[in-house]
Amino acid sequence: MLTKFETKSNRVKGLSFHSKRPWILASLHSGVIQLWDYRMGTLIDRFDEHDGPVRGVHFHKSQPLFVSGGDDYKIKVWNYKMHRCLFTLLGHLDYIRTVQFHHELPWIVSASDDQTIRIWNWQSRNCISVLTGHNHYVMCASFHPKEDLVVSASLDQTVRVWDISSLKKRSASPSPSDDLLRFSQMNTDLFGGIDAVVKYVLEGHDRGVNWAAFHPTLPLIVSGADDRQVKIWRMNETKAWEVDTLRGHMNNVSCVMFHLKQDIIVSNSEDKSIRVWDATKRTGIQTFRREHDRFWILAAHPEMNLLAAGHDSGMIVFKLERERPAFAVSGDSVLYIKDRFLRLYEFSTQRDTQVLSIRRPALNQSPKFLSYSPTENAVLLCSDLDGGSYELYIISKDGTGRGDMQDAKKGVGGSALFVARNRFAVLDRSTNQVLLKNLKNELVKRSALPIATDAIFYAGTGNLLCRAEDRVVIFDLQQRIVLGELQTPFVKYVVWSNDMERVALLGKHAIVIASKKLVHQCTLHETIRVKSGGWDDNGVFIYTTLNHIKYCLPNGDSGIVKTLDVPIYITKISGNTIFCLDRDGKSRAIVIDATEYLFKLSLLRKRYDLVMNMIRNSQLCGQAMIAYLQQKGFPEVALHFVKDERTRFNLALESGNIQIAVASATAIDEKDHWYRLGVEALRQGNAGIVEYAYQRTKSLERLSFLYLITGNMEKLSKMLKIAEVKNDVMGQFHDALYLGDVSERVKILENAGHLPLAYITASVHGLNDVAERIAAELGDNIPSLPAGKVPALLMPPSPILSAGDWPLLRVMRGIFDGGLDNVGQDGIDEEDEAADGDWGERLDVGDEDGLQNGDVTSILEEDGDAAEEKEEGGWDLEDLELPPELDTPKTAANTLSTVFVAPTFGMPVNQIWIQKSSLAAEQAAAGNFDTAMRLLNRQLGIKNFAPLKSLFLDLHTGSHSYMHAFPSVPVVSLAVERGWSESASPNVRGPPALVFSFSQLEEKLKAGYRATTSGKFTEALRHFTGILHTIPVIVVESRREVDEVKELVIIVKEYVLGLQMELKRREMKDNPVRQQELAAYFTHCNLQLPHLRLALLNAMTVCYKARNLATAANFARRLLETNPTIENQAKTARQVLGAAERNMTDATELNYDFRNPFVICGATYVPIYRGQKDVSCPYCSSRFVPSQEGQLCTVCDLAVVGADASGLLCSPSQMR
Repeated sequence: MLTKFETKSNRVKGLSFHSKRPWILASLHSGVIQLWDYRMGTLIDRFDEHDGPVRGVHFHKSQPLFVSGGDDYKIKVWNYKMHRCLFTLLGHLDYIRTVQFHHELPWIVSASDDQTIRIWNWQSRNCISVLTGHNHYVMCASFHPKEDLVVSASLDQTVRVWDISSLKKRSASPSPSDDLLRFSQMNTDLFGGIDAVVKYVLEGHDRGVNWAAFHPTLPLIVSGADDRQVKIWRMNETKAWEVDTLRGHMNNVSCVMFHLKQDIIVSNSEDKSIRVWDATKRTGIQTFRREHDRFWILAAHPEMNLLAAGHDSGMIVFKLERERPAFAVSGDSVLYIKDRFLRLYEFSTQRDTQVLSIRRPALNQSPKFLSYSPTENAVLLCSDLDGGSYELYIISKDGTGRGDMQDAKKGVGGSALFVARNRFAVLDRSTNQVLLKNLKNELVKRSALPIATDAIFYAGTGNLLCRAEDRVVIFDLQQRIVLGELQTPFVKYVVWSNDMERVALLGKHAIVIASKKLVHQCTLHETIRVKSGGWDDNGVFIYTTLNHIKYCLPNGDSGIVKTLDVPIYITKISGNTIFCLDRDGKSRAIVIDATEYLFKLSLLRKRYDLVMNMIRNSQLCGQAMIAYLQQKGFPEVALHFVKDERTRFNLALESGNIQIAVASATAIDEKDHWYRLGVEALRQGNAGIVEYAYQRTKSLERLSFLYLITGNMEKLSKMLKIAEVKNDVMGQFHDALYLGDVSERVKILENAGHLPLAYITASVHGLNDVAERIAAELGDNIPSLPAGKVPALLMPPSPILSAGDWPLLRVMRGIFDGGLDNVGQDGIDEEDEAADGDWGERLDVGDEDGLQNGDVTSILEEDGDAAEEKEEGGWDLEDLELPPELDTPKTAANTLSTVFVAPTFGMPVNQIWIQKSSLAAEQAAAGNFDTAMRLLNRQLGIKNFAPLKSLFLDLHTGSHSYMHAFPSVPVVSLAVERGWSESASPNVRGPPALVFSFSQLEEKLKAGYRATTSGKFTEALRHFTGILHTIPVIVVESRREVDEVKELVIIVKEYVLGLQMELKRREMKDNPVRQQELAAYFTHCNLQLPHLRLALLNAMTVCYKARNLATAANFARRLLETNPTIENQAKTARQVLGAAERNMTDATELNYDFRNPFVICGATYVPIYRGQKDVSCPYCSSRFVPSQEGQLCTVCDLAVVGADASGLLCSPSQMR
């Protein structure tokens, strides 16, 4: 059983498949009817108007209707599109068991516990016949699929077949008399009528019969009963008789039916099982059991090979066997299995021939995979028989099978496939090995597989693609090495491209595209099942789902090519023809329209000549295509598909095409569009268009500011006059401020009544006459100026580039600008449009706002005169006064001789560094901190990056220089390269300059030594820890220096550990035992000789004072062995030794055994003696007790104790 869909719900009593859509109705014991999409696995709708259990439900074949019958004695007809019940049919007097629509007539048949069967006309909403005769509950009733018969089953232990032909005749030609009809109806209700008569009564069951069903084509009936038996009955024109009984169920048989396409019977029972029987041999084939759920109902899809079963806690939709034919493509042909034959289909001639006959497979044991060796003409068939087996056939040269089934060589194995001309590989799952065999089925050699493999696929000659649950690997059988590995969802099928360069790995709901070495390229996820796939000649992967043919481009973009009625399995793609097999094993050729994906592929590959051609010659349009082009950064291409002005305007702005944006904004003529045009034109530095846009929106403040930043003082003074005309005091003041016109500002303040401000402005700027006049008006209210302040003249800054547009890179017209100006527009001539479009419209603010202080026309007359003098003004914008370079005549569009694409940006230097280097320091210098952190984590197990943050920032800042170009222009960043010289090639980029060097660390080490000697332990610890933190971001050149760096790590680590213990000892005033232990451990750190002497002297002193004379004597002996150069140290040691020899005892016991070699735990400061387990830091190699595994190293404060790491990488020489 192949379960396709499963639900959890209340007990399911009725089921019905929709004939066309992937829907199933389930009626529940709770009174709810559920509508499920079994393909998507989603609940679409629920209907709950019945009171009590709903036992019967059925879809109409063609109308959007279904019918239901329940324990509330009601039959309801529903419209699922309108989500409601249309009407209720009343008449039954007890529970309704089943309901069914007639396949042609507007009839419903219902069976009820009131011992009757009723036939209803759902159009007239009347009961047209009552079939009486059963003397117990009628458990089911159904129409014959072709003939005028009804079969019913009852608990009276009989199955009845009813002839309804006379009812059909009557309904076809009704009597003209209404009275007669009414009498007939009354007679029917009382006595059962004569329109339907019992044709046969089938007796044979010993208990009540629960179900009976017709065979779809043969004169057979199958029934199931409480006597646990399934009976097959045959009928002819005159009689019916029992043919056979199928025994095996352990409880009441609740439902039974013939399979629509195969000679099998399916039954289910309250014994919690579904059984499959061979209808010809009358034997059981398969049994499917559930643990806790009794089965109640079965339903078959009217057209597809699907079954459904309802049980106590939901339902399942399932198939009995796979429908995918096993096939293998070889050159111009495909070999495939159909029924019990191997067939050959040639693509070029579309000729289909039978090659040889194979063993007739049992249910669900037909071959799953087929592998073909064309040189030896040998075929391998793999099936699930005996837990996985294969059969080897040799096809004779003339194409007719040389041997029959006896000739097949058989073997056991999970998968079998050809890996060379005369060798095939067989997977042995039990030992996880591949057995290599020859064509005589003899074992040649074995190979152990690198992962736990459950299936193998072809991956080129001598290679296997091995599948595990969550990954695939390519394994070379000859060298026994892994060539590639990839994490994937569970892979069902593998499809290689024709050149074997790329592979598609097909899962249930995902497709992974990878290279031949399994380097991941893209992953696609589908909501419904992926069925098959193939590569076309352009490198596009075409695949099928249950209901679509789709495409996948190399970058992962996908789309629909065609909708399917039934699933197909792609065998080959040639041009725009897809060759495939359907579920019946028939070869088909489907012609598709590949324009959409070829267009997208051409864009992706920058084949703009093909794109141009397709735009001109094909009907590519639609919102989806426009959205795609926008999303992928080709708005200029999308522009050629669009006629709607608003969309054209948006696309023109996005692609920076100001000319089309201006034309669209003129056609739309809305304030918002002009404003957006101004913003884009300002971004491009097209001052003329910005000015025109601001004029159209009457944005006077923006215009004034534009004239300020472009240095157009003449027009700025005109703006001042316009503001005066409009009585806009703030506008006047701003314009005067922009112009630096002090007297005008004083005048504006005076007119506005701000006399104190006017007085101060005049006084500060030295306009004494005006100041005296205003002072006279102010009288005693003259404001005082602050003492001791020196006034400064406030003037607007001078613009970098005065007037005119910004200088732009001159390029020839782009690929999409030349030949396509008229696509999407009805041939508008831009030159004419520009000339006739009245672009010289003045900024006329007088006609609307009612002027009081004079007419603005006199202000703007000069513009008009200037414009008339010009003969050719380009856009003829009267107010623009464009610079000379824009006055050049416009060249015709069709003079485009060669295609030119604008230069693309070069790659930034730091991007080159990122690509070329695997050193963490160089990644950090390039600003790629994330990768630097990942590298350090992988190489040294570093997890705590807080101490490295400042170093990373210093590296990044130090590898760049920063230069100011102009005022108000962003700072220019320049990359500084290591080892640069004037003779170096400008095209070859060196590695980044680094601020940290090995020589700096040596200086730090000396400083640490000095601090240690002088007893400044905190300062020394800071120096040594700084060295440990800097080493991961050091780069050296030679191998010798690499060794020196690694040696430095060990030296510094010892000092850090020792100093940490000594500082800890000094904190512990109240624990003399622990003080002695820490002093003793310090002497076992690998220190320089002077520092070791000091540590030994220190430990000797501490122990002697605590009366641990034996231990103190040991330190004294070790000190004397070092031949101390300071006489005082040697003298003290000899005195301690002499005193100890008189009384060689210890007052307190220490956790210290100097005779047994040990290392010190960097976290707990306890000895780890030789032979005891320990863990180490992957960076500084400090040792720790096992309980510290997974903790941060306390010595280096960077790495995680016990983490896996590959080792320090600090030189390019390590990677050569």
